[in-house]
Amino acid sequence: MATEYPFLLAGQWRTSREHLEVRNPYNGDLIGVTFFGTEDQLEESTEKAVQAFGEARRLTAFQRSQALRRLRELILRRETEFVETIVKEAGKPWKAAALEVQRALFTLETASEEAKRIGGEVIPMDLISGVADVVGIAQRFPVGPVAAITPFNFPLNLALHKIAPALAVGNPIVIKPASKTPLTLLLLGQLIGELGLPPGMVSVIPLTNQRAGRMVADDRYKVLTFTGSAEVGWSLKAKAGKKRVVLELGGNAGVVVDQGAPLERAVKRIVAGGYSYAGQSCISVQRVFVHYEIFDLFTQRLVEEVKALKVGDPMDRNTDVGPLIDEGAARRTEEWCQEAIAQGASALVGGSARGNIFEPTVLVNVDPKSRVCRQEVFAPVVVLFPFHDFAQAIAAVNDTGYGLQAGVFTQSLEQALYAYQELEVGGVIINEVPTFRMDHMPYGGTKDSGLGREGLRYAIEEMTEIKLLAIHKLGVGR
Repeated sequence: MATEYPFLLAGQWRTSREHLEVRNPYNGDLIGVTFFGTEDQLEESTEKAVQAFGEARRLTAFQRSQALRRLRELILRRETEFVETIVKEAGKPWKAAALEVQRALFTLETASEEAKRIGGEVIPMDLISGVADVVGIAQRFPVGPVAAITPFNFPLNLALHKIAPALAVGNPIVIKPASKTPLTLLLLGQLIGELGLPPGMVSVIPLTNQRAGRMVADDRYKVLTFTGSAEVGWSLKAKAGKKRVVLELGGNAGVVVDQGAPLERAVKRIVAGGYSYAGQSCISVQRVFVHYEIFDLFTQRLVEEVKALKVGDPMDRNTDVGPLIDEGAARRTEEWCQEAIAQGASALVGGSARGNIFEPTVLVNVDPKSRVCRQEVFAPVVVLFPFHDFAQAIAAVNDTGYGLQAGVFTQSLEQALYAYQELEVGGVIINEVPTFRMDHMPYGGTKDSGLGREGLRYAIEEMTEIKLLAIHKLGVGR
């Protein structure tokens, strides 16, 4: 019988009659059973979060920082267990899952430090005649309960990008994990229960989409933070009412490889950026624009590297590419690739699915209007285009509804600065792929790719508000 995993509701472990089976994407094995929270349980978690805010907002910086540091220590003690859980429920290759856990430790370390740095400033008020005896102080304060919804692809670290800043500022949080990968976050909930935080500070509850929609619309939550598809994210924003909204959504990340760029480095980094975790990242490399003078050599080297990738069981520590999250994702990707081929494209390698595994794929001669270019493929597929003019390549990267991050390989400072000025994205990465992310940096997109920024200090700003104190000195020193 599969292990049952209760969910965390305001410091208590609960179940319901609505079972949620969690299966391994690679072989279909049942790895655990948890439960969907009921409407009454969602209501209870919300009430407890509202009640907890009165105590949580008065926690000292020391208390908040120490709780985050303690959570890091607890994860470190069970590091292998977290890696194995991510591999089994997300189908993420072992080495990629291990990297995610390491990033999670860094996220918590940074958050614990940022909790100590939520300061303020003295504002000069004597800027006009007649205002000489006024002192202005501005400080950030927590805004209240946070509703959080996380995706399947980084079930630990992306959840911590919501939990950690909430704890750093003193906001209670109710978090809905992805239904495909809830077990990692429930394991995290076990550790959160050891932190001695106020009851109601953190709840981890799997929810149906309908109940998640109710949470999003509930005015008792003051922040909605969502990571997932653009379609779902923008629909949730429309339901969110007056609360603050942070959306980390999709992308079809572009890379430009200029003439004179370090070709071998570009090839190796694009392979890493396009095929790690089977391309299931919103900043996975999808569109690559290569200067025509090096296009043929670049293509040859890229195909060689892609063919050398090891595809298969994610528990094998040598595997590079494992399964997509489900068979539907693999079939959709195959349909989009075959559609592009029918329109005149060629697959230099890959292009088909085997169960949940989609072969690492390189496409050329693709119509830029095809779905494999215009939409977020979220699979191990890279599309190549030659270009003659650098400015036209930058324009081609911009020719999309998305704008998360972009990469540019160039030896020219002038070209790098031009790309930074002109690219319509949230982050420009020079001599690296757009898949690059450090967890403390501002991270987010433009256009359909999102709203607001994550990255610990920047997420803290989204979860706090500035309050002004103006003190009029009455006769002091006169």
